[in-house]
Amino acid sequence: MTEKSEKYVPEYRGRLRDHMIEVPRCIAQASGIRVFGRRIKSLVFTTDVAIVRNINADAVIAVYPFTPQPAITHAVLTAAEMPVFSGVGGGITSGGRVVNLAMDAEALGAMGVVVNAPTSNECIRLLKDVVDIPVVVTVARMDTDIAARLEAGADILNVSAAENTAPLVRRIRAEFPRVPIIATGGPTQESILATIEAGANAITYTPPTSAYLFRALMAKYREA
Repeated sequence: MTEKSEKYVPEYRGRLRDHMIEVPRCIAQASGIRVFGRRIKSLVFTTDVAIVRNINADAVIAVYPFTPQPAITHAVLTAAEMPVFSGVGGGITSGGRVVNLAMDAEALGAMGVVVNAPTSNECIRLLKDVVDIPVVVTVARMDTDIAARLEAGADILNVSAAENTAPLVRRIRAEFPRVPIIATGGPTQESILATIEAGANAITYTPPTSAYLFRALMAKYREA
């Protein structure tokens, strides 16, 4: 049996967008998660609208370490050419405020809402009662009661457990073969592939900052 050759994919890059950010190509090996008919394999983890506008990720996961604000959600959604999964709290921000933020995110056009690991199961149930977009629940600990999260209504799990991410994904996948899993892939191709091999359907990618990218560009300008 001969090995199937890789399909040739024609590509147009243009002159002004030739230096846009590309997610690691190995993410294409993930199965993806189909949401409202759109298949998502890569999610960029950022709220930087310049990066959102200049990256080839399938979606944005807009989670940030501040109290969620509709103005931020609106800014990311306005800039994005791809679907946005919007953070609505669940840690410092809790209770009815999370529900209100989720309703607002859905109204603004978010494809899904993301809640932090401390979110209570009761809050997840409330979210499922009011929104008709996926509720993505973050999992950060090996001892998380996954069955309880799913029973409460979690549609997608977002595994972010640092060096324990791949082992945690593997544990969840063994117990729940069909649950959709997004997971952080880490900084290398090897770590991304290990996370996919463990059972992640989609990978979150943290891009270089604008400051880091500008540093290289300014060095080039100085040499010129």
